[in-house]
Amino acid sequence: MKAKTLIIVESPTKARTIREILGKDFAIEASLGHIKDLPEGELGVDIKGGFLPKYEIIKGKEKILKRLKRLASSSSTVLLATDPDREGEAIAWHIAEEIGRGKDLKRVLIHEITPQGIKEAMAHPMGLRETLFRAQQARRILDRLVGYQISPLLWRKLKGGLSAGRVQSIALRLIWEREREIEEFKPQEYWTLSVLLEHPQKPPAFKAQLRARRGSKLRIRTEREAQEILMALREQRFVVKTVKRKQKGKTPPPPFTTSTLQQEASKRLGFSVKETMAIAQRLYEGVDLGPLGKRGLITYMRTDSVRISPRAVEAARAFIQARYGPKYLPLRPHNFRSGRAAQEAHEAIRPTFMDLPPERVRPYLKAKAYSLYKLIWDRFLASQMAQAQLESTTIEISAGDYLLSASGLVVKFPGFMVIWDAERVKSEELAGLTEGDELIPRDFIPKRNFTQPPPRYTESSLVRELEIRGIGRPSTYATIISTLLDRGYAVLKDRKFHLTELGRTVVELLIRYFPEIMDVKFTARMEEDLDRVEEGKVSWQEVLRGFYESFRRELRKAISEMFGDETLCELCGSPMVPRRGRYGEFLACSSFPRCKNAKPLKRNRR
Repeated sequence: MKAKTLIIVESPTKARTIREILGKDFAIEASLGHIKDLPEGELGVDIKGGFLPKYEIIKGKEKILKRLKRLASSSSTVLLATDPDREGEAIAWHIAEEIGRGKDLKRVLIHEITPQGIKEAMAHPMGLRETLFRAQQARRILDRLVGYQISPLLWRKLKGGLSAGRVQSIALRLIWEREREIEEFKPQEYWTLSVLLEHPQKPPAFKAQLRARRGSKLRIRTEREAQEILMALREQRFVVKTVKRKQKGKTPPPPFTTSTLQQEASKRLGFSVKETMAIAQRLYEGVDLGPLGKRGLITYMRTDSVRISPRAVEAARAFIQARYGPKYLPLRPHNFRSGRAAQEAHEAIRPTFMDLPPERVRPYLKAKAYSLYKLIWDRFLASQMAQAQLESTTIEISAGDYLLSASGLVVKFPGFMVIWDAERVKSEELAGLTEGDELIPRDFIPKRNFTQPPPRYTESSLVRELEIRGIGRPSTYATIISTLLDRGYAVLKDRKFHLTELGRTVVELLIRYFPEIMDVKFTARMEEDLDRVEEGKVSWQEVLRGFYESFRRELRKAISEMFGDETLCELCGSPMVPRRGRYGEFLACSSFPRCKNAKPLKRNRR
């Protein structure tokens, strides 16, 4: 008799959560991530043979793979339940290759580790998704080609241990460009003038900003100008010229994607991108909630989609109705549009159980996990709540030739702001004022200012910039930032990126010798090409061929300009040295066995 169905996932935590949900009728095993990868000691890509990768079993994974094979051989069905993105597909593909394609292998996509989520996944088994695997494989090969062939040039030119990752180098360029803008910035002095005004019968007092003189926008550049205007203002009557009141609705933001979660966790909680993703991973894979058992508290946390399943929308609406009342429930659910490249099979990041609000699970979560879960909960719930209703008031005040203005904002109905963004609306009421009212100046406030350089990137703003420019994807942001910091190319001071001298040297060398690789738009186009591979619109080898033709030209030119006539390996940039073999002398790469390139030795004839 055949044994249980075998379900293979990556993580032991994920395995334990699924095991607790499904019980003893299934065998749940973890691969501990990838089981195969390109070799560490060599390029591992047959460029001439069509960029075929040379995968090998990762050191230390032999016992795991042997156990998976043994369990698979005695199982009726094998379900590959690795994460539902490209990386998870690659893990599933490699496991399938090693276990054997002849078996009854099925792919299941678990977007939330809940009884309902697992039931839905197992009800819709599918084959392996080759286009996702090929897209991941193309990215891995691209990164290997760039890293293994440019990094040795940095070692020879600068020092050992440096690396030139394809996407990290673009992020480093963005930091370098911002650093240059700051260094080249020349601050300019300017002055602002405001007047504290009060109606004799309609308090409170409020500030009005000086805007114009004789109908033209006013720019005050020196203290002398400011004092002259102040003297003139003191002699004027201040009269309300216009009062404009406007009612407007404020729509809630969409639920989180990977990028927006990283940004908000950085701004609101002070979490690093790496920390955010590690905590989110644990919330997704399962948390021990005491008598409630082990639960996956959020949906899959690597996503660029803002889609919400109809079931989740209805659960959220029921919760809003019960806790906040019908006024906080819109007539129809809010629908949000994802970006062009978003994978709509995924959902946004949201809570998986609406009967587990943050206060109920707080006793079982560490402080940071609770904070992140509450952030995800609040954002999701807010996304399905009614609009906030605001009243804005804009007042223009005449003072002789001068025009001042003041604005106020009043929240008439908070809507979603009862749990999200209330602190971002500064409520300032300008009630009761009408055209023709004369106001009393209580104080004149001149202020000296200087124009400011653009701000240094934070982790949050760098992720946002990468997303806007189409660099990287949800699963790569944390790795990009970690690499920059780990390599010493940048440091964080007061949560802002500062370029190091090493980082400056590396990026300027790369821009000089590899302008295309360091071109932001070129890298964004490569991301689009990888998306097209996933969509089945272009082959992975075609994308690699197109990339490598231009890259190889840049590489040869860089080697020639850096090292002159010295014979260097065209695969990795290391010097070629004479060697003697059974058939005589030949040139071999000095990086052997990391690089196995060899060529005939041509002697000059006399």
